[in-house]
Parts: sequence; structure tokens; C-alpha cells
Amino acid sequence: MSGPTVKAPWLLARFAQAAVAAAAVAEVARAVTVRAHALDTTESTSGLVSQVYANLMIVAAALFLVWFTRSRRIARALSPSPLPGSAPWAVFSWLIPVINMWVPRGLVLDVLRASGPGAVGWRERVLVNVWWATWIGHALLAAVTGGPGQGTSLALLLVAEGLELAAAALAIAVIQRITARQAAALGSTFPVPGAASLPRLS
Repeated sequence: MSGPTVKAPWLLARFAQAAVAAAAVAEVARAVTVRAHALDTTESTSGLVSQVYANLMIVAAALFLVWFTRSRRIARALSPSPLPGSAPWAVFSWLIPVINMWVPRGLVLDVLRASGPGAVGWRERVLVNVWWATWIGHALLAAVTGGPGQGTSLALLLVAEGLELAAAALAIAVIQRITARQAAALGSTFPVPGAASLPRLS
């Protein structure tokens, strides 16, 4: 007898991917506008673009965490062994300064490993590690330079925004890989242990 039907969270994945892409584009627009404001652009334009960016970042972070929470629950059902850490820790570790520079990377790797049978390939590990390195690199560069303001050179601005775009593209790829791995595992004819506790959300 087959178990309850559980689907990979493709809908949440698509929303999260779109929000991450929109936030990255808004960040580049903000950086260019703020730098232009330091030279010539009006303050109202700079403030409006910065507000749009801030709102998109909040939406992107929220959707990513909703997708990640859902994916982690599915991974726990798929995995024969429990995942490290609790469900609240898997969320709050992204929000606590310093801790969020390292711990979430391990949580993502844990979800990736538990999302399907067989070992995770080196390409998938490299994907997560390079994504995390670009994200941390952008965050550190932004902290050191104080953002794309008057004191930021054009070279640093280009590096920072290049890292931002790379991190966004890699985050989209990570979301895709984990969701696809879960879809492949859930597409098997075998019932998923613990699936009865999962709501049926695409």
C-alpha cells in the first residue's frame, strides 16, 4: 500500500527564485543610483530606489526561508536519519549576526544530502560552497566599504555588485537543485516515511 502523496515544493521554489532575482537586480539599481546621487542624482530618486530594494530584500528573504523550511521538513521525511538541529534553529540561524555567516551553509548541505538517495556529488557541494562564498564576500565587502556611496570606488562597486549577482544566480541554482532532488525522490513508487505529517503543498 502506498503512502500519502507528497510533492516537492516547486511553487515555493519558483516564488523564492523570482524574488531573489528581483532583489539582486534592485540591489544593482540601488548601487548605481546611490553612487550617481553622490555625483549628481536627486535625493528623492536615490531614496525611492533604496526603499524598493529594501522591500524586495525582505520579500526575498521571507520567501527563501519559507521554501527552506518546507524543504527541510520534506528532507527529514526522506532521510533515514534525523537532520541536525531543530526547526526553529534552522530559521533563526539565518537571522543571528555572526552565526549567519557560517551555520546556514551547513544546514543547506544537510538538506541537500537528505533530499534524495545516494551521496551528494562534488558538483553539488561546490555549488553550495561557491554560492556561500560569493554571498559572504559581498556582505563583507559591503560592510568594509560602507555601501555604494561617495567613498566607494568604481572598481569596488563593480566587484561588490558582481558578487551580488553571482550569489543570486547561485542561490537560484541551489533552490533548483534541492527541489529537483526532492522531486526525484518523491517520484519513486515507495511511500515516504513520515509523509503523513506533511501538508500537501506544491
